[in-house]
Amino acid sequence: MFGFSFRKHSLAACALVLLTVSGLSPAQSSDVKANAQIPGLDKSLIDLKADPCVDFAAYACGHFSQLHPIPSDQSQWDIFALLFENTEMHLRTLLEGVAANDAKRTSNEQKIGDFYASCMDESAINKAGLAPLAPWMNRIASIKSTSELTELLGEMQIMNVPAFFAAGEQQDFADASKQIAVVDQAGLGLPERDYYFRTGADAEKTRKQYVEHLSKVFHLLGDPENEASAEAEKVMELETALAKVSMDITSRRDPKNVYHFVPTKELTTMTPQIDWQRLFAVGGAPTISELNVSNPDFFKGLQSILASTDINTIKAYLRWQLVNSVASTALPKDLDEEHFNFYGHILQGQPEQNARWKRCVQATDGALGEALGEVYVQKYFPPSSKAYTSQMVRDIEDAMDKEIDALDWMAPATKTNAKEKLHKIANKIGYPDKWRDYSKLEVIRGDAMHNALASVEFENRRLLDKIGKPVDRGEFGMSPPTINAYYNPSMNDINFPAGILQSPFYDPAATDAENYGHVGAVVGHELTHGFDDQGAKFDGKGNLADWWTAEDATKFKAMTDCEVKEYGSFTALDDLKLNGSLTVGENTADNGGIRLAYIAFLADAKRKNIDVNAKQDGYTPAQQFFLAFGQNWCSVQRPEVLRLGVQTDPHSPPKFRINGVIQNMPEAGEAFGCKVGQPMRPANACRVW
Repeated sequence: MFGFSFRKHSLAACALVLLTVSGLSPAQSSDVKANAQIPGLDKSLIDLKADPCVDFAAYACGHFSQLHPIPSDQSQWDIFALLFENTEMHLRTLLEGVAANDAKRTSNEQKIGDFYASCMDESAINKAGLAPLAPWMNRIASIKSTSELTELLGEMQIMNVPAFFAAGEQQDFADASKQIAVVDQAGLGLPERDYYFRTGADAEKTRKQYVEHLSKVFHLLGDPENEASAEAEKVMELETALAKVSMDITSRRDPKNVYHFVPTKELTTMTPQIDWQRLFAVGGAPTISELNVSNPDFFKGLQSILASTDINTIKAYLRWQLVNSVASTALPKDLDEEHFNFYGHILQGQPEQNARWKRCVQATDGALGEALGEVYVQKYFPPSSKAYTSQMVRDIEDAMDKEIDALDWMAPATKTNAKEKLHKIANKIGYPDKWRDYSKLEVIRGDAMHNALASVEFENRRLLDKIGKPVDRGEFGMSPPTINAYYNPSMNDINFPAGILQSPFYDPAATDAENYGHVGAVVGHELTHGFDDQGAKFDGKGNLADWWTAEDATKFKAMTDCEVKEYGSFTALDDLKLNGSLTVGENTADNGGIRLAYIAFLADAKRKNIDVNAKQDGYTPAQQFFLAFGQNWCSVQRPEVLRLGVQTDPHSPPKFRINGVIQNMPEAGEAFGCKVGQPMRPANACRVW
């Protein structure tokens, strides 16, 4: 949900598990056999020797690492990954079924089948080598000065190559009914800006390994080793300069820091080296008189960087950006493996690359998500699942409505605004009402590179075409098979794709307690995002607006600061502590979400005359609820990906998503008989919602 190149730019969209939808996604084991269905409450994961009052994560998930060790093609393994593996098996079966060149296929079946088959054709990809990229490489080589960059950069942006910056479209933060143009900082090959400046042996080693990676890539592109090494050093120097004028990831959490709606001529004043009107026009955008310059300081600094960098370094950088941005599944084997070695093995500790079919399933979903999703939901998402989760969402929204009434720290005026926003939230469940039209996307069987480039161009032109037009509030931001969920404050909507509404998150055979603990906590999490430190800055219409009284805003800040300090005290590994300021939004959503789900569960149990304190199958319904919540986050991680996540991910590591929430939820301590003062039932807990 974060803007790259001409893609949709939605800095405030909050996903449930960012690591499952980005380049750091949990893929699956090399075994092609699907897992058995995961139950709503998996007793085999519970470690009865652990004390739930001391370490609830160890109790709820204590046997997970033994029963589900990290596969060799993974950097981490968790409940999401187990479900993701099953979903990929289902998608593989569907894709192989339509990959046969059958004249009876529908247009969408032809596209997804041929896209997948072409991705799987490694021999054709290796035979083609880098020839499909030759026109681009020739264009770069022909550049004589920076005055010629505009046209080339515009075309590269359409192809998702964020060289120097990212450009695209977004909803206007000040008027969510409008689609506007946006430019943002980008162009770095390391995960985020602080990787270029962080001190210590580990950070220095990573930078050295990155330069070595750059050198290998340039050599694989045909440059002599000594020349490739020199180019790598120059590119690192250029990216370090870009990083120096970039905003850090924690500061970018505040939407006010990344919203500066100005006349286009102001951007021209900042970076006159680029003809911005022409750059957007290359992508088919209308004339742009105003746009959001998310980080003005970056674009002022960019002008100086462009003016002071020699043209050969710029050309080397553009070649690197191009090859690094192309889907690695479309690249010849040596480049594909080198890309994995740095971004998968070195940065995430993953011993070996995912099986080809898994990466091609993911690539097809990324390129034609709704075409694939339409087939998927017909088979795996029955109306009963949508009906149950729709009712649960309404129940949890009712719980928040009542909670707002009960808050003793919020003034009546703010409560009125909060409830107005709550009642305007749109619930998007399973799949969109209207499927995307892919008729203009040409998929050529046997040409994986064409398909990879054509699909991103299709999507980026589709997005650019939105500028100046009314917002389509029916759009989904994730494909139906996605194992994730999100809240978007500009849309003021919550989205739960069909993929996550599967067992164990929603299990028709599970108890209501287990379902509320699993998917109910997911629903509550996304709903709370509308009222976390980011979401609370947007009103019910999706506009960036101050709807708080000054006194309430001060109280709200104090309560979120409690979470910042609390989570900032947790140690992930060695001496590396969590960044409480980076993770505060997700922590607020985790804590608020489970509370709302629990309130809704209690109301549901009361309607059904269920005694939440009477044991059934060894646990009371209240205990089942909290165990199901804890098991959402059962996980095992390699140290490399854990370190990467702490430094870049707005989500806390899974262990602390469990324990941090449980220790802030006195009802959990009561359910397990914990005494006040024990680790999971402290005398003073943090609470926002």
